[in-house]
Amino acid sequence: MLKVTVVKIGNIELRNEALLLAPMEDVTDKIFRRLCKNYGADLMYTEFVSADALIREVDKTLKKMEINDDERPTGIQIYGKDEEAMVEAARIAEEANPDLIDINFGCPVKKIASKGAGAGLLRDIPKMISITRSVVKAVKKPVTVKTRLGWDESSKNIVEIAEQLQDTGIQALTIHGRTRSQMYSGEADWTLIGQVKNNPRMTIPIIGNGDITNPIKARQYFDKFGVDALMIGRGAIGRPWIFKEVRHFFETGELLPSLSISDHVEIIKEFVHQLVGWLGERKGILHSRRHLAVTFKGLDHFRPLRIKMLRTESIEELDSVLNEIKEKWANHSSPRPE
Repeated sequence: MLKVTVVKIGNIELRNEALLLAPMEDVTDKIFRRLCKNYGADLMYTEFVSADALIREVDKTLKKMEINDDERPTGIQIYGKDEEAMVEAARIAEEANPDLIDINFGCPVKKIASKGAGAGLLRDIPKMISITRSVVKAVKKPVTVKTRLGWDESSKNIVEIAEQLQDTGIQALTIHGRTRSQMYSGEADWTLIGQVKNNPRMTIPIIGNGDITNPIKARQYFDKFGVDALMIGRGAIGRPWIFKEVRHFFETGELLPSLSISDHVEIIKEFVHQLVGWLGERKGILHSRRHLAVTFKGLDHFRPLRIKMLRTESIEELDSVLNEIKEKWANHSSPRPE
């Protein structure tokens, strides 16, 4: 397969073997995106934005679309089930000046999918295609799509869906290697992602997503399936430096030494302090818990301190627990996920 030196998504140029940060609710806020950018993420996405909430100008939803210039390129991801609402939401999102608009056809959460949005549209492909075509026509920014292999094991139709989506004019397609019914369980199946990439009809960049948790896996998935870029989701939660680890391995063939627990603590502490400065103490600490819950995963006998850390309600309390972690594991390195 011919290797390209630049990945193009509309007018956006990314380096070869680009690494993307996946859109994740309550995770990919502008503070975390900036951190991932500093560690080498090539393209990032906002938390997903409800089309209906965007049209109603819900403050929390509008806040999700704040983009710092130093984190670009960044896309705004929207989701919804109504075509007119999706078109209007795309136009509103475009006014926030993202680098691209992404459509979420992959969220498996019941409250979204059961209402016919997100991955729910995998049960209504004509509607999915119609929404996509209308959004592409409505905005000038590049439009991309993120979806899954299919609704369930008996309907893994992503190869056909990918062709139809490309025909609407989208500029890139991200595929998560699970069906909606799998949610996030089991192992991601990249076989069909590879089939989409190797389909001679496909000309847009194909981005693979699912189970990228360390540099070795990232290298293996690029080599085996030939995708244009990798999107990292849960592997970056609490570990934004995964982008630096993967890029270093790509460039040198060597693994970076694991972070010391001391460095690990200081990175997380600075991140939480920035969240508190942006959202206020209570909201900032609550918002950080998704990261705190997993960031020291793998440390022996860590559970009591983990519980203590997740129960803190002030930045002083949290700093105290983090300092306790640093002191207790002073001579240890941060565990590397498998």
